[in-house]
Amino acid sequence: MPRTSLHARVALALTAGVLASALAACSSSASADPSTLSIVAGSGTGGLVKVGFSQQPGDDAGWRAASTESVRSSLSAANGVELLVADTQQDQAGQIAALRDFVEQGVDVIAFSPGAETGWDEVLQEIKDADIPLVLVDGTIETLVIDPYITWIGHDFEGEGATVGEWVVAHHPDVAAFQVGGTPGSSVQRDRDAGFASAVGARNIVGRATGHGTRDGGRTATAAALRAHPELGLVFAHDDEMALGAVEAVEAADKVPGEDVVVVAVAGGRESLQAVVDGTIGYVVECNPAFGDQVLDAVMKAHKGEDLPRRFIVMDRAFDSTVTQADVASRPY
Repeated sequence: MPRTSLHARVALALTAGVLASALAACSSSASADPSTLSIVAGSGTGGLVKVGFSQQPGDDAGWRAASTESVRSSLSAANGVELLVADTQQDQAGQIAALRDFVEQGVDVIAFSPGAETGWDEVLQEIKDADIPLVLVDGTIETLVIDPYITWIGHDFEGEGATVGEWVVAHHPDVAAFQVGGTPGSSVQRDRDAGFASAVGARNIVGRATGHGTRDGGRTATAAALRAHPELGLVFAHDDEMALGAVEAVEAADKVPGEDVVVVAVAGGRESLQAVVDGTIGYVVECNPAFGDQVLDAVMKAHKGEDLPRRFIVMDRAFDSTVTQADVASRPY
């Protein structure tokens, strides 16, 4: 049975207009109930609130597709929204162009999931000068623009790593662990790495490598780790694809995943949960893509000029050997 993540920690630093978000344990935020949202006329067709949504580029196409679908489902005409979605194809320049296009179209609110932490100053200032409320979604930014967004909705990456680490300590306390991270230098990799290390202890981590968010990358990094560290007993992969690649590398080394080498992960897509059912992955902490109702709540309140919390943390769950086929079948991605 899935269970709620153990942590509820968030750190947010704001100094002299420079934002640096450090997020810890995926925890709760109340979901919006569309039936309770009062509608204020916007500039869209028939008075709908016109919202531009720029999704974060990335290799995790299944997760992103599920996230976008959740936003599309919640930000619907039935809920008072005319939604414009920009597909930026893994390119920051494309995101910037999409944001500028939203400004030119005179949208009422922009929801923006940044694909990089820096490089947004000019377009963020343009959005602010146009007096368009901005809701930051999932990714974090560093900018010199003062108060560029109304609220942030996203995940607690450090808490995800810490929750994985706590499971490892409880079930494999003295294991030699190796981390396979995603984009080098990203806040996601840094925070998950830090959370995991804080739980298991630095002395139990024999090494780290990047798998670039791909199955092939996870396979390659794990294969090299197994050769370099014969004592290796656990691999923590920072997303599903790299975890599945790690399983393949363990099998290719004539070892049994789940017995000789345990693989644990963050993300929680259907294929990784099936691997938990099959016993080849030991534990998965979800990074939940279904937060469209929270985005709806935020954009409608931003449009009405209501006060919003500085941050919303998306509710996540964790999956162990008690996960069922019904849990797998119900996954949105």
